[in-house]
Amino acid sequence: MKFLKSLSVQVMIALALGVAVGALAAAYGGDPARRIVEGVEALGGLWLNALRMTVVPLIFAVLVTGIAQVSDAAATGRLAVRGVAWFLALLLLSAVTSVLLVNGVLAAWPVSETAATALRAGAQAPPAGIATAPDFAAWVKSLAPANPIKAAAEDAVLPVVVFAVFVGFALTRLPAARGKTLTEVFEALGDAMIVIVRWVLVVAPLGVFALGLGVGLRAGVGAAGVLGQYIVVASLAGLVIAVIGYILAITVGRVPVGRWATATSPVLAAAFATQSSLACLPAMIERSRDDLGVPERIANLILPLAVAVFRFTSPAVNLAVCIFVAHVYGIQPSALQYAGAVFVALAVSVGSVGLPGQVSFIVSVAPICIALGLPIDLLPILLAVEVVPDIFRTLGNVTGDMAVTAILAKGELEPEPEPATSQA
Repeated sequence: MKFLKSLSVQVMIALALGVAVGALAAAYGGDPARRIVEGVEALGGLWLNALRMTVVPLIFAVLVTGIAQVSDAAATGRLAVRGVAWFLALLLLSAVTSVLLVNGVLAAWPVSETAATALRAGAQAPPAGIATAPDFAAWVKSLAPANPIKAAAEDAVLPVVVFAVFVGFALTRLPAARGKTLTEVFEALGDAMIVIVRWVLVVAPLGVFALGLGVGLRAGVGAAGVLGQYIVVASLAGLVIAVIGYILAITVGRVPVGRWATATSPVLAAAFATQSSLACLPAMIERSRDDLGVPERIANLILPLAVAVFRFTSPAVNLAVCIFVAHVYGIQPSALQYAGAVFVALAVSVGSVGLPGQVSFIVSVAPICIALGLPIDLLPILLAVEVVPDIFRTLGNVTGDMAVTAILAKGELEPEPEPATSQA
């Protein structure tokens, strides 16, 4: 069957099988089965490390090239500059909303300690002292890494991101030929890391199966409930951002509710089916132009630019994943750690646009987890159930893209037609 060829479906099946086999081994296999499962589980750790080794070079490369891309786009004119400004403001709104929303939801609906123990069963414990954040002075000093290579080796992701941002903007100030050469080097590095990640993801079902064995061995199927809670929380974050996009279009863009619903309905249907903003681009342009009355020159500039550099739900859902992981481990990040995580979330949301879904999940979420002082060992298990939240990511992204386009269309006047010259 066709759906079984989907990597996401294969990974979900692998996780379910791993948990089931591990639970059976624990219940009926005795010590020999336990030793075999633990040996296979080590292969899951190897697979996880293969993913982990690409995170820092990949995030550095995509940030540098992403900043160059945004700079090039902004150079195309005043409308593009206004578009990029709206993108950045809405990404910040998305991140802050998620921090408040998800922590509030999990305060009202806390993760069960028993279920959290079950989900942690196949993963390492957080390093000692991980919940300890530096004071404000030390945090500010750490933003500029004295040794970027040392910061990367120590997984100090926030200083690495700051350094990448500086490098990206510095490249845009070099003479065109020299800046382009270095940008192409970083682009090639990012492409090489993506190739490696794709190689690793080819065997994702086996890696997730091996990690699932550990969960099943130590906790049986007790982790199923907390995975369901994760799906609800992450999907809710994406849904709320989509609703905010709706509200902005109606209030700021002054689009009548009925017209907005008519314009977005076919686009949202395409987003639900494809889970790809890029695949929805033709429909977004057509509906914005025909149903919303957006001038063609605005739709043809802003919507491709939005698909290229703007994912409205990315900071919200990525932070929701990380906050959920923090609650599973019982870790409470400090305000400074949240500030750093929001900055990282904004940066990687721009840098990772256009990456394949499984790749973007790892490259977007892992740096935020590290910035919050969280282990990333649960991410492959959460990746296995990312199919549902990913639908809400796409729904929110296309809503945000069309909302910004409608808002910018309100502030842009069409050029006056040339006055007709009378014939003598």
